[in-house]
Amino acid sequence: MKTIEKNSSAYLLLVLANAIWGGNFVIGRLGAEYFPPITFSLLRWGVAFLLLTPFLAKPLLRDFKVLWKHRYILLLLSVTGVAGYNTIIYFSLHFTTSINASLVNSVTPLFIGVFSFFMLKERLSGWQAAGMILSVIGIVFILSKGSWEALLAFRFNPGDLFVLVAVVAWSIYSIVIKKYAKVLPAFTTLYVTSFVGILILMPLSFLELSLGEAEVIFNRESLLILSYVGCFASIVAFLSWNTGVAKTGAAKSGIFINLLPVFAALFATLFAGEEFLWYQMVGGVIVLIGVVLSSHKKETTEKNGRIPLSVAK
Repeated sequence: MKTIEKNSSAYLLLVLANAIWGGNFVIGRLGAEYFPPITFSLLRWGVAFLLLTPFLAKPLLRDFKVLWKHRYILLLLSVTGVAGYNTIIYFSLHFTTSINASLVNSVTPLFIGVFSFFMLKERLSGWQAAGMILSVIGIVFILSKGSWEALLAFRFNPGDLFVLVAVVAWSIYSIVIKKYAKVLPAFTTLYVTSFVGILILMPLSFLELSLGEAEVIFNRESLLILSYVGCFASIVAFLSWNTGVAKTGAAKSGIFINLLPVFAALFATLFAGEEFLWYQMVGGVIVLIGVVLSSHKKETTEKNGRIPLSVAK
């Protein structure tokens, strides 16, 4: 009975994490009206860093030696996972819908599989190869809006292509995290990479605001948006996900990532007035089937018991 309750609470945490991340795509779309993308990302991680400081300042001193030893790895994680992925996603949402962005983003596990093959020399199974091919077909279907003419003319929405660039950045981050998960402490790694990401984003934000026509608008709505992305998407979802993974294992929890575009589509339809179009539904189903196929493998037991590291989406 206790085991059932334990698993139920863990599954709820995994669902909560993906609901928050799904909402992040919708909030990011709304935030485009108030913040330019680089500045939006800077403010998001600034809020997250301030909220984390009271809890992680002491643990940082404890973990400082191991973090400093891997400082170049932390820099790479900061560039790809904090400054890179989130900023490119927010940039893409100036050009595409949150539904499209979340559906294209759902191909992430397949990119990770490809990079694992080339960078970590992990073998791809037949199921994984079939899943990748199917998901690519689904992504192309979404990008072309289900139109053969658009596919031939290559008239894809640039925002969707930016999402693919963000997926590449996130995949590189995930591969590096996978390689160093046994030595890097999860929470202080998040804390340090958010700080380094802020340092990277600050001069870029200054250029964005000084050279372009972009402006920052602070009002009740924009402050609520910052509160959501800084607190919930960056911290609450992260803690929920890692706690859920620790209780259920990486193999069982991985399938819950497929809920992200479902929540994004639901929230976008209900709160952002977006229309869930037929080609998005068809392409999204194809992508999700491909991801499920690529996940069809024997579960492995985590001997070290470490929680997989992650930067909230």
